[in-house]
Amino acid sequence: MALYPNLFSPIQLGGLELANRIVHVPTDISSSHADGEVSERDIHHHADIARGGTGFIIVGATTPDMKTGRPTVTCLVADGDNYIPGLARLAESMHRYGAKCAVQLQHPGRQCAIPRYNTLGATDRVLKLPWSAGHEIIYENAEEKGKPIREASIAEILELVDLFSEAAWRVKQAGFDAVELHAAHGYLLSEFMSPYLNMRTDRFGGSFENRMRFPLAVVDSIQKKCGKGFPLLVRYSFDEWCEGGRGGLEEGVEIARVLERAGCAAVDLSMGMQESPGAGFDPMQYPQGWATYAAEAVKGAVRIPVITSHSLRDPDYCEQILAEGKTDLVGLARQLLADPYWPVKAQFGRVKQIRRCISCLGGCWQESLMAKKEIACSINAACGNPAYAEMKRTTKPVRVAVVGGGPAGMEAARIATERGHRVTLFEKAGELGGAMKYVCLVPGKEKLRWYLDWIRDQLLDLHVDLRLNHAPTVDELRGFDVVLNATGAASYVPDVVGDASGVVPFEESMACPKIACECHPGGRKMRKLGARVVLWGDGYPAADTAAFLAGIGKQVTIVTENREFAAELEVIHMYVQRKRFAQGDAEVLQGRPNKHPVTILTSTTIHEIRPGQVVLQDKDFRRSTLETDDVVTCHVRSDSALFGELRAAGVQVINVGDSVRPRNLYWAVKEGSDFGLAVDEHLLFNSNHAILNELPIDVLAQLTRDEAPSYSAERLRELMDAVNGSAQKETVPA
Repeated sequence: MALYPNLFSPIQLGGLELANRIVHVPTDISSSHADGEVSERDIHHHADIARGGTGFIIVGATTPDMKTGRPTVTCLVADGDNYIPGLARLAESMHRYGAKCAVQLQHPGRQCAIPRYNTLGATDRVLKLPWSAGHEIIYENAEEKGKPIREASIAEILELVDLFSEAAWRVKQAGFDAVELHAAHGYLLSEFMSPYLNMRTDRFGGSFENRMRFPLAVVDSIQKKCGKGFPLLVRYSFDEWCEGGRGGLEEGVEIARVLERAGCAAVDLSMGMQESPGAGFDPMQYPQGWATYAAEAVKGAVRIPVITSHSLRDPDYCEQILAEGKTDLVGLARQLLADPYWPVKAQFGRVKQIRRCISCLGGCWQESLMAKKEIACSINAACGNPAYAEMKRTTKPVRVAVVGGGPAGMEAARIATERGHRVTLFEKAGELGGAMKYVCLVPGKEKLRWYLDWIRDQLLDLHVDLRLNHAPTVDELRGFDVVLNATGAASYVPDVVGDASGVVPFEESMACPKIACECHPGGRKMRKLGARVVLWGDGYPAADTAAFLAGIGKQVTIVTENREFAAELEVIHMYVQRKRFAQGDAEVLQGRPNKHPVTILTSTTIHEIRPGQVVLQDKDFRRSTLETDDVVTCHVRSDSALFGELRAAGVQVINVGDSVRPRNLYWAVKEGSDFGLAVDEHLLFNSNHAILNELPIDVLAQLTRDEAPSYSAERLRELMDAVNGSAQKETVPA
């Protein structure tokens, strides 16, 4: 603790004493039962964070009224007394490890996932928010129409005041130490507070006083039911980063003053709303602690504690802003999904061991809440998965060959080695990383390097047998007990008229040109391209290559056969990237504009390649020509040749990651980690070519023990004859 005296010093929050300054700011993990009841996954997840040493844990996204608004399809609910026992078990799971805890009450208003329709909000409007968990459902061949929102009546507002305070009373009854109101990001309370979203002309709209009337009525009602000694926090967007919305310092600071006068115990500062998703979600492009200025401004105006968050990752940085008096508490959300043991690792000085969140929004948003599933993490397969908490070392190590040094292969090697297996990792290139090797060149994606460095260091710490610049043969792999094929994907050129020999693989256009870099082991070859480049394809290869080439001044045109470019990529990052492609920037960011805009041609393909030009063909078979200096293919497909050879040779092999199907980091890490968790000494495979583990002991015995001689009908007759013959001999007189 001497390393971080401010980070690990106690602080008073209302009548509570917190053991340290680390706060789990509310995160919707969408892991509850369908009726909103606390699940074992809820308990496991929050207990894990408490075990890791977080001093104050705010459980996110708990609705006070299930019938009019759930922010995600399986969020927590507190609109009935029947939820108190489950909430009590949840509180106890965190108290067990010394943490104080609160529940955040959130009515999503216009942004609710349930109900889909007849959605209640501050003002009538038609909503188009494709990056919201409550987005309009657009079916495969449908068009976006918008989601109609209806204005809440006065009677409904007054009823909601009572519903909020009833829910707060239940939170207190369950044994939680505090309650928080969610008044940020365009959800219901935030809608009423926002000069941009609140278009009402009654006593709940217009002036600052009127816009604060609803949230202050909720605060007052909670205090009447729970007592003023029960700490009440409010999380609000200090700046909405939207033209016509709350901006600058004045109103953001004044809200804090008003909440302090109303008796609130602390303010929890956030940023943005769904109309400004860059600031609200702060993806990779946003620097660490960019929102700290707001906490510093508020701290100068109020005496109650101030919590700041947004991309806090490093204990050193958190210690610094605490020491400088810029904030009272530091809020971690996604960071505790990536590594719930961040606090205790900092406490023990093991900072290098912290798995820093890379702000990718893959597992925690794109593949989970946006897809109406439970929370996950792209770089931590253990997030919310109790199976990893129960992981044990093997009693009989086996020899494991991992072929491919991308994220799937590295995670498989890490987990399997931690469990005691003997792992050899083969990588045909001179360095580990797979497709992640290109991240240094993509503007704004430098944080991916954090994970790449972490997982590489883990393999070195574990003394994994690494064989670089080596592609193993089938005969070489026969000597292992099991093989993991993680050979990834590679670019290819689709069938095309003309000479395609000059088409450049995107991997060569993205190879780092530096030779005096600590991250560069040599062996990469970068293809120099002309001023005008056509990228043919979609997905991360096209998006990242375009960002790099446009960033160094190339005139880039993307040609994709798909109806929408990058439809499967993480939506917030593409929101930011599209603004960069248009020579602008997302809110907050102030990067240097690209020399040329990036042109995107959808529903189009390259029909013919000619010297200095390509012939394009659109969905209606119309053709046009485009002058270009180079064509880069961003089409990728699985590199599964070795997997097929191993299967044919009878080698026990599992296929994971992009060698199954090109996807993203989340799936690579998940499948690699799951292999490391599953592999055991029995090495039994079912007819789906999956590892059989944790079998019932009788079934395991039936599959593995030596069989007794078969008792066929003929053999039974022989035995009976022998028995009868013996009996007859015994009855014959001597």
